[in-house]
Amino acid sequence: MLGRTAAAAATILALVVGTAHGETAGITESEVKIGATFPFSGPASPLSNTGKGLIAYVNSVNDRGGINGRKINLITYDDAYSPPKTVEQTRKLIESDEVAFLFGPLGTPGISATIKYVNAKKVPHLFVVSGVTKFANFAEFPMTTTGLPSYTTEGRIYARYIAQTQPNAKVAILYQNDDLGKDFINAFKGHLKDDFDKKVIASSYEVSEPTIDSHVVSLKSSGAEVFLFAGTPKFAAQAIKKTDEIGWKPLFLINLVSTSVSSTIVPAGPEKAVGIIAATMLKDPGDKKWADDPGMKWYREHFAKYLPGADIGDANYLFGTQQGQILEQVLKQCGNDLSRENILKQARSIRGLSLPTLIPGITANTGPDNSMAYTQLQLQRWTGSSWEQFGEVLSGEQK
Repeated sequence: MLGRTAAAAATILALVVGTAHGETAGITESEVKIGATFPFSGPASPLSNTGKGLIAYVNSVNDRGGINGRKINLITYDDAYSPPKTVEQTRKLIESDEVAFLFGPLGTPGISATIKYVNAKKVPHLFVVSGVTKFANFAEFPMTTTGLPSYTTEGRIYARYIAQTQPNAKVAILYQNDDLGKDFINAFKGHLKDDFDKKVIASSYEVSEPTIDSHVVSLKSSGAEVFLFAGTPKFAAQAIKKTDEIGWKPLFLINLVSTSVSSTIVPAGPEKAVGIIAATMLKDPGDKKWADDPGMKWYREHFAKYLPGADIGDANYLFGTQQGQILEQVLKQCGNDLSRENILKQARSIRGLSLPTLIPGITANTGPDNSMAYTQLQLQRWTGSSWEQFGEVLSGEQK
């Protein structure tokens, strides 16, 4: 009788423990299942190296035994930068794969198409790779945090720099016709106010266009002395090449997501990009000034082991590695409480996280009133062989 009672008690205990761990989909005693979509194919495929950097870092975490006794099972799918495919793959991750949460899905169009669904499902939607300002609206999207500085922050920094260096210049803006590009336009409208229509000539392009050459030619004919490109690497490279080809010599700025040496500068021609300005938060692996930097030494060793044969000059791998480190931090902070509620709470409780490949003075921070991992950037200029940072670390709120 006693034996049967003990056996029954053991069975009940097992069921209780099983239920406790079963409360969060994708969590077991030995595993945490996480999902993401990346454009491994399609017009923005260079950006998918961010996903490959994340995967490589997760592999390194698992090689070290995982986090709190659990390995990370990271499931990634190709959405080809196509919103309908992002919807399909995101549903698959949540409803079929039953991931605990989504981490670092990349691409403004796809995130725009899925963010309401993911929030309605109450699945943590963490450090998505887009700087669209509305994605960081906690009231509207309480399950979402963002992994890039907002495009509004970046746009304000560019608008202020132009006002300081060429206050009377006409500004041409070529932007991707979605929330990415529109945030830059709105940042300039907010800065210039009533002068926007007098000072800015804007042209939008679709990611389905094979080339943006005609837009560049048209913007040159406007007489603009400043040219800002806000889009993705393939089109940034085209803009650099065409600007050089037609002999246009404006003050030229490109956005952060298009600053990868391998994805943008090399395809365009490094000599054609000399003098271009962009904002960053990342150390450039190709810059000799970081040769003896401990953080970059660590990154080179990590890269050689986990991304053999890949191009270390591609900043997308570096950013993906940083994403992996943020994921690691969130899971460490969760301890053994991997309820979705606590996962989200910890994602919103990152304080002064200094990563080895971030520009000195820039840290990752989130809080109750801030859904963005980064709110600081530093300006840099392309020298012909590397990005050279200048000035102070800036934020979009500074006057």
